[in-house]
Amino acid sequence: MNPIEKFVYDKLKGNPRLKLFVRNSYQSVFDLLPRKRDWSIAPIEVKSGYFFGFHDISPFSQTDDKVLANKLAIPLRKPMVDDPLIVGYFTFDNQCKDFNKIGESFAWNYHKGCRLQWAGKDKIIYNDALNGKLISRVYSTESSETTTLPYPIDSINAEGTIASFFSYERLEKLMPGYGYPHQDDYSFLEENAPDKTGIYTMRMEDGSIQLLKSVKELSEMSHVPETVKNEMFFVTHSLFSPDGQFLSFMLRSTTLDNLNKRWSSLIVMDLNTEQCFVAPTEEMVSHYVWNARNQIVAYYRVDGIDSHILFEDPTLANYKRVAYPFLNSDGHQSFASDEVFVTDTYPDKYRMANLFKVDMSNNKITKLATLNSPKMFQSRSFHSACDLHPRMNRKGDVICFDSIHTGMRSLCFMNIS
Repeated sequence: MNPIEKFVYDKLKGNPRLKLFVRNSYQSVFDLLPRKRDWSIAPIEVKSGYFFGFHDISPFSQTDDKVLANKLAIPLRKPMVDDPLIVGYFTFDNQCKDFNKIGESFAWNYHKGCRLQWAGKDKIIYNDALNGKLISRVYSTESSETTTLPYPIDSINAEGTIASFFSYERLEKLMPGYGYPHQDDYSFLEENAPDKTGIYTMRMEDGSIQLLKSVKELSEMSHVPETVKNEMFFVTHSLFSPDGQFLSFMLRSTTLDNLNKRWSSLIVMDLNTEQCFVAPTEEMVSHYVWNARNQIVAYYRVDGIDSHILFEDPTLANYKRVAYPFLNSDGHQSFASDEVFVTDTYPDKYRMANLFKVDMSNNKITKLATLNSPKMFQSRSFHSACDLHPRMNRKGDVICFDSIHTGMRSLCFMNIS
């Protein structure tokens, strides 16, 4: 954002409805101008009709020879309970080859897919629904067999032994477009801060679960301001540290009459001691990822400024601002190495979304691409937007992202070595 846009954004960020109105009106003026041309630092391979979803997990296998993908089976509209999403993977050798279907999901959305991800070296897991109940499916690439677990998942530890999850029904009610159109037995939607639901783990071996912290416990933590105590609280965006010792997640609150206005905090739990660490919340944290050093990069508000922040250890006590003020708007990060991450931006006034590479050792920023984001995909009555959501392969030289610059939701690949 330029200085004037940033000034207006800061003035309006406390009023999401007005902010969206001003943004859409502002962009509509520039819609009258000719479209800008797409640009990228290297050729982009496009797989039309496919996508992956969120930025916090890599679709690449441990040896980078397979890449997970979802294939759309419906036109651009809100997914219903009986709308399938085709699930599978491409074989990969510097470019996508054959697509291998492994199943279908009936628990998905455009933003995060069905949380398709690797569960260890040769197993793939994704969310599904069976007889109206949310479950997860585990597919073996060695035996081609699929097994079922009794609960959905959000993230898996690196060994593929433990999953995290929460109520997707509660999430969909309070943050539409991020959950699924299915009921569950642990949403407790009639309560603002229920003590019988929260952040869970599930053992992949037998499907047994544990409630780590209830929403009520989390809402009573000392960092939660009095101004939101009576709001509806929920858990989302959970992620294991690479070594599996820590589980991070967001605690959020909102009101039913204004779901676009949210208070958010980032919490890290030591799974060995059950001690919780809280980032220095100033109302907003949006997106984050871990690197192999057990550090977190998050887009965060601290000292009154929104920016990418590096938390230097899991206690979240030590942090520094990175890529600021050049990157002064929200983005979705993915680490290429412990020092380098890629991130995107939301569409600007010309409806162009950008990809950047950030070297934290010297704050060097490299533009990787700038791509059109057609207005037809802008979210209205349902979450249909397509963020780039960059995701790196294990080697750190290929970036995978979702894009609509061709006029169709597509899975894209670009070598950035």
